[in-house]
Amino acid sequence: MTEPKVEATATSRSKAGVKARIKAPASYKRSKAGVDWSQYDPGDFYDETISSPGNARAVARSLVSHVEANSMRKLQSVQQAANLAIQQMGISFTVYSEGENIDRAWPFDVLPRIISLNEWKSVEAGLVQRLTALNMFINDLYNKRKVIKDGIVPSELIDSSPSYFKQCMGAKPRYGVWAHICGTDLVRDGDGRFYVLEDNLRVPSGVSYMLENRAVSKRVLPQLFDKYSIEPVGDYPSKLFDMLASLSPRRVKKPEIAVLTPGIYNSAYFEHAYLAQRMGAELVEGSDLVVDSDDNVFMRTIRGLERLDVIYRRINDDYMDPEVFVPTSLLGTPGLFRAWRNGKVGMANAPGSGLADDKVIYTYVPQIIKYYLDEDPILPNVPSYLCNDPKQMKYVLDNLKSLVVKPAAESGGYGMLIGPKSTRAEREKMAALIKKNPRNYIAQPTLALSTAATLCGRSIEPRHLDLRPFVLQGKESYVTAGGLTRVALRKGSLVVNSSQGGGSKDTWIVDMGGKR
Repeated sequence: MTEPKVEATATSRSKAGVKARIKAPASYKRSKAGVDWSQYDPGDFYDETISSPGNARAVARSLVSHVEANSMRKLQSVQQAANLAIQQMGISFTVYSEGENIDRAWPFDVLPRIISLNEWKSVEAGLVQRLTALNMFINDLYNKRKVIKDGIVPSELIDSSPSYFKQCMGAKPRYGVWAHICGTDLVRDGDGRFYVLEDNLRVPSGVSYMLENRAVSKRVLPQLFDKYSIEPVGDYPSKLFDMLASLSPRRVKKPEIAVLTPGIYNSAYFEHAYLAQRMGAELVEGSDLVVDSDDNVFMRTIRGLERLDVIYRRINDDYMDPEVFVPTSLLGTPGLFRAWRNGKVGMANAPGSGLADDKVIYTYVPQIIKYYLDEDPILPNVPSYLCNDPKQMKYVLDNLKSLVVKPAAESGGYGMLIGPKSTRAEREKMAALIKKNPRNYIAQPTLALSTAATLCGRSIEPRHLDLRPFVLQGKESYVTAGGLTRVALRKGSLVVNSSQGGGSKDTWIVDMGGKR
């Protein structure tokens, strides 16, 4: 339920060759206005703004020129204007610290991350391909289980997954889709290529910040918008509404849709309220709902009970229905699962969809794509090691100092070991955990996350970043043009999580062929 954290440790990599290099203006090395690009040095990392000293990437040329034309004082005033807009718009996130819930203004860098539309088309196709195969996989596992019978995925990995619920066996949601909203975390390594770091299929968060980042950028960078043809992202709420409406079991002109939230103390509550407002949907908590003897779901209102058709669930499976899952849960609604199971209410994401969120299952996604679609994956996985395999576990244990180790079912970066930054005691503790429960851990090589130009006080410096696009799937599929870029604002840091010093950038997918 909290915003996921991405951590990686850099390794020394040679820069990938760049096909398109644009010579910056003569003042590039030292602007009279005080912007000193000669000090901009991403080292051995793939930088998305500058390919080499004196050369801007084609897609970033207008951005570099814009920075060139403005003094550092002017850029700082633009950043201050953005910060003020964020405060006025009430864009915040919650940090849990020492038993307290602290609301903080959303950290935002005014220099956008820019990706060409041609490059993005391939990423978009890869995201649709991936979610299509994952939904076929989930639907198969809860019905015929052919993927197991054909030896593609071992049955013990499925049956031992904490996100596998036998209660879902035989369920057939509309269109065969279980995970309707997916937030796929992408990273660029030293070769400049996008890799899938992980899939988030339970309750992915962050899309509201993507939308608000764009709103702030439009306020403070109108001149730069005129220089680019930028793909819009503002249609996401309407696309989300249409997808949710398509799940309605009743054929009514305007289905009644509600966003189910754990409440105001949840770290993503801002997003829950934001999306409900933008869609014109109701924002409800578990206590606001009641399920009758016919398994219909009703919402308590001042006018009495009103029937709900679709629920956008922002509560984890375990807490959504005390009749089926955690019996002491006060966040959910008794009978909600059977209402969904019996086709009386649509639900996104469906219970049990987190099965494909498991990081062990993640390692099988290339085979899953090939099995169901008979296609090669468009987007590659980060190479991974399965600790339940004795040979791979031995390699992991022998190389803990250079690997990133992740627990299979956790999110938010909890329980991870970042080998190169770890202590001997931490590695020994992780080794014991792996030996105790090998199935629960995977390991990956350390990554050299790409960088992009970021305004850092009185200078512009490279900072590491990742990207979370959002994919919708119902009757049709939709991918946001870009997504939420999270950036490590602290120098040398690879932690992009906002609660630990990270921030965000607006992500521009630009058509290099013209202006909008």
